[in-house]
Amino acid sequence: MSPKILVVDDEPPIIEMLSYNLRRASYTVIAAYDGEQAVNLARSEQPDLIILDLMLPKLDGIEVFRQVRRESEVPVIMLTARDAEIDRVVGLELGADDYVVKPFSVRELLARVRNVLRRASAPDGDTPVSVLTLGPLRIDPARREVNLGETEVDLTALEFDVLHSLAAHVEQVLTRDQLLERVWGYDFPGDTRAVDAVIKRLRNKLRESAPELDLIVTVRGVGYKLRVD
Repeated sequence: MSPKILVVDDEPPIIEMLSYNLRRASYTVIAAYDGEQAVNLARSEQPDLIILDLMLPKLDGIEVFRQVRRESEVPVIMLTARDAEIDRVVGLELGADDYVVKPFSVRELLARVRNVLRRASAPDGDTPVSVLTLGPLRIDPARREVNLGETEVDLTALEFDVLHSLAAHVEQVLTRDQLLERVWGYDFPGDTRAVDAVIKRLRNKLRESAPELDLIVTVRGVGYKLRVD
């Protein structure tokens, strides 16, 4: 079966354009025109991916995202207006997988859809076949599980792959652009705020399991590295 994508936007021309191009790319498409409909369809249809506009009637996109995320880890690509920077930051920090700024090219959006679905279904190209054990951190790529000491750390597919890439290059600095290329798979210029938002979420989750450890190090002006003492 082809992946099912829920497209959420209150502008019929955008829904029609996205639906046409996604179906041409062999995806199954369902559509919602407001926030309440989006939440209901996400629950009943269980899509493989949601493309979510943030400016919606009834419930805005951020609230839709919050409600969907209480029940599901379905990946989400946000559609945002060019001047809606605060919404992009909030969405990324809440756990969105990616975002596209309107107006956007169909080619770029389809590439991001492919990359997000690939991440959600299988480990990325950097994934080693064996379990990585780095001090108290244990990463199992086959099961896509992370343990810190005796505690399992619950990560999204995106968070897992970012941590994975850092662990595969332990003590090496990876720039934000390198992480965008390795994890997001961008063929387009990326926005490094997406990387920073995922790193922030990762740090918070790791610290909940081991407050005394500071595993992810920021190298100012360069990027990030994983440090395991």
